[in-house]
Amino acid sequence: MRSQVMTSTSAPDINPQRTAAAIDVRGSAIEPPPKADDDHDRFFWTYTEEPHRTRRQAIIKAHPEVTKLCGPEPLTKYLVFLVVALQVSCAYLLRNTPFLSWPYLLTAYTIGATANQNLFLAIHEISHNLAFRSPMANRLYAIFANLPIGLPYSAAFRPYHLTHHKSLGVDGLDTDLPTALEAFFLDSVLGKAFFCTFQIIFYALRPMMVYNLPLTQIHLLNIIVQAAFNILLYKYVGGRAIAYLILSSFLAGSLHPCAGHFIAEHYVLEKVPANARDPSLLVPLPETFSYYGPLNVLTYNVGLHNEHHDFPAIPWTRLPVLHEIAKEFYKDLPHHKSWIYVIWQFVWDKEVGLWCRVKRREGGRKVGAGTGWMEDELGANEEKCKPIPGVR
Repeated sequence: MRSQVMTSTSAPDINPQRTAAAIDVRGSAIEPPPKADDDHDRFFWTYTEEPHRTRRQAIIKAHPEVTKLCGPEPLTKYLVFLVVALQVSCAYLLRNTPFLSWPYLLTAYTIGATANQNLFLAIHEISHNLAFRSPMANRLYAIFANLPIGLPYSAAFRPYHLTHHKSLGVDGLDTDLPTALEAFFLDSVLGKAFFCTFQIIFYALRPMMVYNLPLTQIHLLNIIVQAAFNILLYKYVGGRAIAYLILSSFLAGSLHPCAGHFIAEHYVLEKVPANARDPSLLVPLPETFSYYGPLNVLTYNVGLHNEHHDFPAIPWTRLPVLHEIAKEFYKDLPHHKSWIYVIWQFVWDKEVGLWCRVKRREGGRKVGAGTGWMEDELGANEEKCKPIPGVR
């Protein structure tokens, strides 16, 4: 089956001669090991630097005005409030509706799952300090956005996600990467269908299997506030209201159109050179993919994922502006046209699966090792789009 990943007629340059050297994030040369044939490890192992830092510097040099796009987006907090109010209202209105009824299930899938996916991605925005200027205000508002999700999630998500940015593809640090155990046992149509159906559970549990974070004060506050909200909702509205919110969260990360972004962002679904699996050749592969389609309206433009990884300090409303300003950097990158097709291809294409991720063994760092309220404040702001010295 041909991939739906769209490429320009001038494909990204993957000539190893143009890769000066395989380097880690500290800039030191890495000597790649010889090619190893291992049927139990079919990931795309790379020994080149992750692409986003290099492209960010090139874009700032070519278009220094993009640095003015950084900073909080006030609209985010109002949208979050409206979506939280919508979900609480739906939970209240369904309080007497049977769980196994079409009105209940259809509302949970169409409205609830879409709304909770929106809140997942609102928390993603807030984790980068893009709702308020105050870091504490962002932490607290993320806990508020968490309420309709049903389970305490926002405080733990932030350090894991910031580590994903700082350690893209690094085995043992980037918890967005599937483990070899997942890839091995789910390497079939049924296995991939199971993964897509229950991927929200994989994303919730996998980080704890990779490494544990210390329990901080903000984690405790997240748990206490969520538990109090759930108890009050159960006492005054009923169990079906709680069930609606939990079901909405499950469906948001299941076979839902908006859930396609989980796979579309970093899985390599296009045909790749056969020698790309030979680390000694230093063939760099695209490892982040954007989606330019209508569902971005519902998901804080998370589809503009190359743009987001290049400039994590630019909020969702200004990512399209970044794309237009620096279009020459993005127009030739592979991208997706449909999240629904991404799920379809992931399940049915025999050449695609959980093995189709780019991994690296070294580089990066863990974010969020502190024990206080602010955890690791550097993590959210280290990638600000600062002008390059000497460039005006």
